[in-house]
Amino acid sequence: MSHTENKPPKVSKFPLRLNQLAAAPKVIKAPAVVLKPVPVRPVAAPSAAIAAARSVLRPQALLQHSVDHAAHSKSPSGVGLDSADVRARMVERLRAGGIQHPMVLNAMASVQRHRFVDSALVIQAYEDTSLPIGHGQTISKPSVVARMIELLMGAAQARASSSLGKVLEIGTGCGYQAAVLACMAKQVVSVERLKALHDKARELLVQELGASMRLVYGDGMRGHAPNAPYDSIIAAAGGDALPDAWLAQLALGGRLVAPVEMGSSRQALVVVDHTERGFERHVFETVQFVPLKSGMVC
Repeated sequence: MSHTENKPPKVSKFPLRLNQLAAAPKVIKAPAVVLKPVPVRPVAAPSAAIAAARSVLRPQALLQHSVDHAAHSKSPSGVGLDSADVRARMVERLRAGGIQHPMVLNAMASVQRHRFVDSALVIQAYEDTSLPIGHGQTISKPSVVARMIELLMGAAQARASSSLGKVLEIGTGCGYQAAVLACMAKQVVSVERLKALHDKARELLVQELGASMRLVYGDGMRGHAPNAPYDSIIAAAGGDALPDAWLAQLALGGRLVAPVEMGSSRQALVVVDHTERGFERHVFETVQFVPLKSGMVC
Protein backbone atom coordinates (compact mmCIF):
# COMPACT_ATOMS: atom_id res chain seq x y z
CA MET A 1 0.00 0.00 0.00
CA SER A 2 1.36 3.15 -1.08
CA HIS A 3 1.32 6.32 0.92
CA THR A 4 2.35 9.91 0.52
CA GLU A 5 5.03 11.38 2.82
CA ASN A 6 4.37 14.78 4.30
CA LYS A 7 7.23 16.80 2.86
CA PRO A 8 7.59 20.56 3.43
CA PRO A 9 6.55 22.54 0.45
CA LYS A 10 9.29 23.61 -1.84
CA VAL A 11 9.77 27.34 -1.66
CA SER A 12 11.10 29.04 -4.70
CA LYS A 13 13.43 31.92 -4.26
CA PHE A 14 12.74 34.78 -6.65
CA PRO A 15 10.37 36.02 -7.85
CA LEU A 16 8.11 35.53 -4.87
CA ARG A 17 4.43 34.81 -5.25
CA LEU A 18 1.63 36.67 -3.48
CA ASN A 19 0.94 33.83 -1.06
CA GLN A 20 4.60 33.79 -0.16
CA LEU A 21 4.61 37.52 0.53
CA ALA A 22 1.74 37.03 2.93
CA ALA A 23 3.72 34.55 4.98
CA ALA A 24 5.40 35.74 8.16
CA PRO A 25 8.87 36.92 7.29
CA LYS A 26 11.84 35.37 8.90
CA VAL A 27 13.82 37.88 10.96
CA ILE A 28 17.52 37.80 10.25
CA LYS A 29 19.76 39.53 12.75
CA ALA A 30 22.63 41.36 11.13
CA PRO A 31 25.91 41.55 12.96
CA ALA A 32 26.59 44.89 14.72
CA VAL A 33 28.80 47.20 12.75
CA VAL A 34 31.34 49.22 14.72
CA LEU A 35 32.40 52.44 13.00
CA LYS A 36 36.00 53.33 13.56
CA PRO A 37 37.12 56.98 13.33
CA VAL A 38 38.93 57.76 10.15
CA PRO A 39 42.15 59.70 10.75
CA VAL A 40 42.16 63.14 9.16
CA ARG A 41 45.24 63.82 7.18
CA PRO A 42 46.56 67.40 7.09
CA VAL A 43 45.88 69.15 3.84
CA ALA A 44 48.98 70.49 2.22
CA ALA A 45 49.11 74.20 1.55
CA PRO A 46 48.32 75.11 -2.04
CA SER A 47 51.24 75.79 -4.26
CA ALA A 48 52.06 79.29 -5.48
CA ALA A 49 50.59 78.47 -8.87
CA ILE A 50 47.31 77.25 -7.35
CA ALA A 51 47.12 80.31 -5.07
CA ALA A 52 47.67 82.60 -8.04
CA ALA A 53 44.96 80.81 -10.01
CA ARG A 54 42.53 81.13 -7.09
CA SER A 55 43.24 84.86 -6.81
CA VAL A 56 42.34 85.22 -10.48
CA LEU A 57 39.16 83.23 -10.01
CA ARG A 58 38.32 85.26 -6.85
CA PRO A 59 39.02 88.94 -7.71
CA GLN A 60 37.18 90.13 -4.58
CA ALA A 61 40.04 88.66 -2.49
CA LEU A 62 42.29 91.51 -3.60
CA LEU A 63 39.86 94.04 -2.18
CA GLN A 64 39.64 92.12 1.09
CA HIS A 65 43.43 91.95 1.27
CA SER A 66 43.60 95.74 0.96
CA VAL A 67 41.09 96.18 3.77
CA ASP A 68 42.98 93.75 6.03
CA HIS A 69 46.30 95.47 5.28
CA ALA A 70 44.87 98.90 6.16
CA ALA A 71 43.46 97.57 9.42
CA HIS A 72 46.81 96.09 10.46
CA SER A 73 48.76 99.17 9.36
CA LYS A 74 46.88 101.41 11.80
CA SER A 75 48.19 101.15 15.36
CA PRO A 76 45.45 100.16 17.81
CA SER A 77 44.40 102.89 20.19
CA GLY A 78 46.52 102.97 23.32
CA VAL A 79 49.09 100.48 22.05
CA GLY A 80 52.70 101.42 21.39
CA LEU A 81 54.86 104.20 22.78
CA ASP A 82 54.07 106.46 19.84
CA SER A 83 50.37 106.33 20.65
CA ALA A 84 48.76 109.60 21.72
CA ASP A 85 46.86 107.65 24.39
CA VAL A 86 50.12 106.80 26.18
CA ARG A 87 51.00 110.49 26.48
CA ALA A 88 47.40 111.33 27.38
CA ARG A 89 47.61 109.02 30.39
CA MET A 90 50.87 110.70 31.44
CA VAL A 91 49.16 114.10 31.17
CA GLU A 92 46.27 112.90 33.33
CA ARG A 93 48.76 111.94 36.03
CA LEU A 94 50.36 115.39 35.73
CA ARG A 95 46.96 117.03 36.08
CA ALA A 96 46.20 114.89 39.14
CA GLY A 97 49.57 115.99 40.56
CA GLY A 98 48.65 119.66 40.33
CA ILE A 99 49.67 120.82 36.84
CA GLN A 100 46.75 122.88 35.54
CA HIS A 101 47.91 125.20 32.77
CA PRO A 102 46.32 123.94 29.51
CA MET A 103 49.22 125.03 27.30
CA VAL A 104 51.69 123.13 29.47
CA LEU A 105 49.54 120.00 29.42
CA ASN A 106 49.08 120.25 25.65
CA ALA A 107 52.82 120.63 25.12
CA MET A 108 53.57 117.61 27.32
CA ALA A 109 51.02 115.61 25.34
CA SER A 110 52.58 116.63 22.03
CA VAL A 111 56.23 115.64 22.56
CA GLN A 112 57.18 111.95 22.35
CA ARG A 113 59.44 111.50 25.35
CA HIS A 114 60.48 107.98 24.37
CA ARG A 115 62.43 109.42 21.43
CA PHE A 116 64.81 111.11 23.89
CA VAL A 117 65.71 108.17 26.16
CA ASP A 118 68.04 105.26 25.68
CA SER A 119 66.52 102.22 23.95
CA ALA A 120 67.22 100.06 27.02
CA LEU A 121 65.06 102.40 29.14
CA VAL A 122 62.38 103.24 26.61
CA ILE A 123 59.72 101.25 28.45
CA GLN A 124 60.05 103.72 31.35
CA ALA A 125 59.78 106.79 29.11
CA TYR A 126 56.34 107.87 30.34
CA GLU A 127 56.83 107.05 33.98
CA ASP A 128 57.37 109.99 36.33
CA THR A 129 61.04 109.34 36.83
CA SER A 130 64.36 110.84 35.76
CA LEU A 131 66.47 108.63 33.51
CA PRO A 132 70.20 108.61 32.69
CA ILE A 133 71.15 109.93 29.24
CA GLY A 134 74.89 109.35 29.53
CA HIS A 135 77.86 111.51 30.53
CA GLY A 136 76.59 111.75 34.11
CA GLN A 137 73.43 113.61 33.03
CA THR A 138 69.73 112.79 33.29
CA ILE A 139 66.43 113.62 31.63
CA SER A 140 64.19 115.28 34.21
CA LYS A 141 60.93 113.81 35.46
CA PRO A 142 57.89 114.82 33.39
CA SER A 143 56.34 116.32 36.53
CA VAL A 144 59.42 118.52 37.15
CA VAL A 145 59.57 119.68 33.52
CA ALA A 146 55.87 120.55 33.58
CA ARG A 147 56.15 122.28 36.96
CA MET A 148 59.07 124.51 35.95
CA ILE A 149 57.46 125.49 32.65
CA GLU A 150 54.18 126.22 34.41
CA LEU A 151 56.06 128.56 36.74
CA LEU A 152 57.52 130.30 33.69
CA MET A 153 54.02 130.72 32.27
CA GLY A 154 53.08 132.75 35.34
CA ALA A 155 55.22 135.61 34.04
CA ALA A 156 53.73 135.26 30.56
CA GLN A 157 50.26 135.64 32.01
CA ALA A 158 51.39 138.73 33.89
CA ARG A 159 52.53 140.13 30.53
CA ALA A 160 49.13 139.20 29.10
CA SER A 161 50.89 136.87 26.69
CA SER A 162 50.05 133.32 25.65
CA SER A 163 53.70 132.61 24.84
CA LEU A 164 56.90 132.20 26.80
CA GLY A 165 58.44 134.62 24.32
CA LYS A 166 62.17 134.18 23.77
CA VAL A 167 63.49 131.41 26.02
CA LEU A 168 67.04 130.64 27.17
CA GLU A 169 67.51 127.05 28.35
CA ILE A 170 70.64 126.19 30.34
CA GLY A 171 71.50 122.53 29.83
CA THR A 172 70.07 121.07 26.63
CA GLY A 173 70.74 117.49 27.67
CA CYS A 174 69.03 115.14 25.22
CA GLY A 175 66.71 117.92 24.00
CA TYR A 176 63.40 116.80 25.51
CA GLN A 177 62.69 119.95 27.53
CA ALA A 178 63.73 122.11 24.57
CA ALA A 179 61.14 120.32 22.43
CA VAL A 180 58.43 120.97 25.04
CA LEU A 181 59.47 124.64 25.34
CA ALA A 182 59.33 125.02 21.55
CA CYS A 183 55.60 124.24 21.69
CA MET A 184 55.03 127.35 23.82
CA ALA A 185 57.74 129.84 22.83
CA LYS A 186 58.51 132.18 19.98
CA GLN A 187 62.15 131.11 20.07
CA VAL A 188 64.24 128.70 22.16
CA VAL A 189 67.99 129.15 22.59
CA SER A 190 69.42 126.12 24.39
CA VAL A 191 73.03 125.91 25.62
CA GLU A 192 74.89 122.65 26.35
CA ARG A 193 78.49 122.38 27.61
CA LEU A 194 78.96 118.68 26.74
CA LYS A 195 79.67 118.29 23.03
CA ALA A 196 78.39 114.71 22.90
CA LEU A 197 75.00 115.71 24.31
CA HIS A 198 74.85 118.81 22.12
CA ASP A 199 75.35 116.62 19.04
CA LYS A 200 72.82 114.07 20.28
CA ALA A 201 70.17 116.75 20.87
CA ARG A 202 70.81 118.25 17.44
CA GLU A 203 70.23 114.84 15.87
CA LEU A 204 67.01 114.27 17.82
CA LEU A 205 65.69 117.78 17.19
CA VAL A 206 66.57 117.98 13.51
CA GLN A 207 62.88 118.40 12.56
CA GLU A 208 62.35 121.21 15.09
CA LEU A 209 65.53 123.13 14.24
CA GLY A 210 64.94 126.37 12.41
CA ALA A 211 64.25 129.99 13.21
CA SER A 212 62.31 128.99 16.34
CA MET A 213 65.09 126.86 17.90
CA ARG A 214 68.83 127.34 18.22
CA LEU A 215 71.17 124.86 19.90
CA VAL A 216 74.43 126.32 21.19
CA TYR A 217 77.53 124.43 22.25
CA GLY A 218 78.90 126.63 25.01
CA ASP A 219 79.28 127.40 28.70
CA GLY A 220 75.79 127.62 30.14
CA MET A 221 76.88 129.65 33.14
CA ARG A 222 77.57 132.53 30.74
CA GLY A 223 74.11 132.28 29.20
CA HIS A 224 74.08 133.39 25.57
CA ALA A 225 74.47 137.12 25.21
CA PRO A 226 74.08 137.35 21.39
CA ASN A 227 70.35 136.63 21.62
CA ALA A 228 69.64 138.43 24.90
CA PRO A 229 67.48 139.69 26.49
CA TYR A 230 65.22 136.72 27.20
CA ASP A 231 61.61 136.69 28.40
CA SER A 232 62.14 133.33 30.08
CA ILE A 233 65.23 131.55 31.41
CA ILE A 234 65.13 127.97 32.66
CA ALA A 235 68.03 125.87 33.98
CA ALA A 236 68.36 122.09 34.21
CA ALA A 237 71.31 122.17 36.64
CA GLY A 238 71.70 123.62 40.11
CA GLY A 239 74.50 125.59 41.73
CA ASP A 240 74.96 127.42 45.01
CA ALA A 241 73.95 130.73 43.40
CA LEU A 242 72.43 132.13 40.23
CA PRO A 243 75.10 133.33 37.78
CA ASP A 244 75.13 137.09 37.24
CA ALA A 245 75.08 136.53 33.47
CA TRP A 246 71.61 134.98 33.69
CA LEU A 247 70.17 137.93 35.59
CA ALA A 248 71.83 140.38 33.20
CA GLN A 249 70.23 138.64 30.22
CA LEU A 250 66.72 138.49 31.73
CA ALA A 251 64.38 141.00 30.09
CA LEU A 252 62.31 143.44 32.10
CA GLY A 253 59.10 141.63 32.94
CA GLY A 254 60.83 138.31 32.40
CA ARG A 255 61.14 135.32 34.74
CA LEU A 256 63.92 132.89 35.60
CA VAL A 257 63.30 129.41 37.04
CA ALA A 258 66.25 127.33 38.27
CA PRO A 259 67.29 124.92 41.02
CA VAL A 260 69.57 126.45 43.66
CA GLU A 261 71.45 124.74 46.47
CA MET A 262 70.09 125.55 49.90
CA GLY A 263 72.76 123.83 51.99
CA SER A 264 73.17 120.22 53.12
CA SER A 265 73.09 119.06 49.46
CA ARG A 266 69.48 120.21 49.21
CA GLN A 267 68.13 122.04 46.18
CA ALA A 268 64.96 124.03 45.74
CA LEU A 269 63.26 125.68 42.79
CA VAL A 270 63.88 129.41 42.80
CA VAL A 271 61.82 131.89 40.75
CA VAL A 272 63.25 135.33 39.99
CA ASP A 273 61.11 138.06 38.39
CA HIS A 274 62.72 141.10 36.78
CA THR A 275 60.46 143.98 37.76
CA GLU A 276 60.81 147.75 37.66
CA ARG A 277 61.78 147.54 41.32
CA GLY A 278 64.56 145.10 40.58
CA PHE A 279 64.79 141.32 40.99
CA GLU A 280 62.20 139.58 43.18
CA ARG A 281 63.04 136.08 44.37
CA HIS A 282 60.70 133.32 45.57
CA VAL A 283 61.61 129.81 46.77
CA PHE A 284 59.43 126.80 45.98
CA GLU A 285 59.62 123.05 46.51
CA THR A 286 62.68 120.83 46.94
CA VAL A 287 64.13 119.25 43.79
CA GLN A 288 67.19 117.26 42.75
CA PHE A 289 69.23 118.20 39.66
CA VAL A 290 72.75 117.52 38.45
CA PRO A 291 75.29 120.12 39.63
CA LEU A 292 75.83 123.29 37.61
CA LYS A 293 79.35 123.43 36.15
CA SER A 294 81.31 125.91 34.07
CA GLY A 295 83.47 125.30 31.05
CA MET A 296 82.99 123.17 27.97
CA VAL A 297 83.75 119.48 27.42
CA CYS A 298 84.59 118.15 23.95
